[in-house]
Amino acid sequence: MSIESEFKRLAEAEVSGEHGIDLAKVIRRSRRRHLGNQVAVGGVTTLAVAGIGVAGVFGVRGLGQQSMSAGPAASSAGPMKASDSPLDGQKRAPAEKINLCGGELAQIAPNPQGLSLTADFPAASASDSSIQGIVTLTNSGSERIVGTTAAIPAITLSKGGVTLWHSNGPMIMMAVTVDLAPGASMTYQASVTPVACGAEDETGDGFRADLPHVEPGEYQVSAAIDLTRENADGSFASNDLVSGPVAPLKLG
Repeated sequence: MSIESEFKRLAEAEVSGEHGIDLAKVIRRSRRRHLGNQVAVGGVTTLAVAGIGVAGVFGVRGLGQQSMSAGPAASSAGPMKASDSPLDGQKRAPAEKINLCGGELAQIAPNPQGLSLTADFPAASASDSSIQGIVTLTNSGSERIVGTTAAIPAITLSKGGVTLWHSNGPMIMMAVTVDLAPGASMTYQASVTPVACGAEDETGDGFRADLPHVEPGEYQVSAAIDLTRENADGSFASNDLVSGPVAPLKLG
């Protein structure tokens, strides 16, 4: 049986009701079954898991589990802790769902390992269809951090602490290797759309295509990403939420 077929069979066995696929469990089970060599082309492997495209960038480590749960992060319950979603089955909203349209920005506790995300977007026009920027992941802690993240961080556009827009729509889960010594950093490409979404946009697979553009003015942008840290033996340590401070964005 091929790697793809065996992985898909294990994944389908994990699909149950509203909880969907426990990708970490599938990966652990597939490892225990000693599947054959990974099928790779140019260092990139694509696995079809129960109809969901999951692409992984493989080095010496495998694909990191990404949070598959959805739902709002309730800021009224206090700061969200980065450890609120370990791989033992406890759920939290994924990075792209922590800030919902029209709601207050979630208060996210600092990452206990000292990781932070800093967004940098240039001034642009409020009528632009998309604004390109850079997000930097920095290890300010005292320990080396190894793991995987999505290829693109989730971006939130806000004003006065209220979410106007956030990353949305179906995404292929690209696993990017993270290996940061203390003081080291890495960058991601990211984009923000200067439009205003509403609560009704949270009910579908993606936002409406005709969202109104925001007015020229001063705005804020922030980034968040799910990080699957690894232990020295290659096992999963936890699935952490990493974020950082809001950054200014001037729209003319």
